[in-house]
Amino acid sequence: MGIETADDAAVYRLSDEIAMINTVDFITPPVDDPYWFGQISAANSISDIYSMGGRPLTALNLVMFPSRQLDMGILKEILRGGHDKVVEAGACLVGGHTVDDEEPKYGLSVSGTVHPDRIITNAGARPGDALVLTKPLGSGVLFNAVRSGRLAFTDLERDVLPMLAALNGPAMEVALRFDLHACTDVTGFGILGHLLEVAHGCDARVTVEFDTLPFYPHAAAMYRKGETTGSNKANREMVARHRLEIRRSLDSVEEELLYDPQTSGGLILAVPDGQADDLVSALHEAGVATAVRIGGISDDDVGLSVE
Repeated sequence: MGIETADDAAVYRLSDEIAMINTVDFITPPVDDPYWFGQISAANSISDIYSMGGRPLTALNLVMFPSRQLDMGILKEILRGGHDKVVEAGACLVGGHTVDDEEPKYGLSVSGTVHPDRIITNAGARPGDALVLTKPLGSGVLFNAVRSGRLAFTDLERDVLPMLAALNGPAMEVALRFDLHACTDVTGFGILGHLLEVAHGCDARVTVEFDTLPFYPHAAAMYRKGETTGSNKANREMVARHRLEIRRSLDSVEEELLYDPQTSGGLILAVPDGQADDLVSALHEAGVATAVRIGGISDDDVGLSVE
């Protein structure tokens, strides 16, 4: 797997038994708290290993930091958050690289392994599959709402940040016990953008049932108050270039939620329809309490339908 697909990471076969997964990601601070920033960014980076069906082994820090403007104690807390999340994932933090920059940025280059015959991609879904989502949506607008003062950070910290910092490893561990055909994580393109990748990957139509979609508390309210993100417009324009059918009435806020960019979002899992309910139950038992079935794949023209 290389750059020719829209998959979450690259995969290189080393032997008949081992393939190496490589990924890299870094972000600007979604929140001002440096420890939360480190945790969320690390979880976001490691997620790409899980989404390919792999196990993370090593991680390298990627740090851009304005050392002349900000106290180095802030950097220490960012790195502590990243370190704690890497350790939680069972991987080793083995180094990294740091440069001066005008704005803090942090992330990881992560390497992992997977059996060459067990690689999971975003392109393997099949007509008749159901789709399961493991985390709520709406984090993008909430980050901006805290910055603008429309939402208190304490609300975000209580209701949202623990889920954003949660690793996707436990969800993937459960999913691999089923006939998992495809997987991707939900990040900057929003739920419709990443479902579009799934649709093009399998040359079929993805249908999402809007009423089943889970959203973080306050997300809809922030859009109603006039908050938005810098990515919503671009995400909408990207999806509009493809076949999108909205088959039900949605107000402007509900539409915006479909384009909201995520950071450290959940996994979209494609399994045979008959296994979806059991998968959701197993995810709940494993502590992934927000997992829910959100739609399915049909043998129709390539594109997206919202019902």
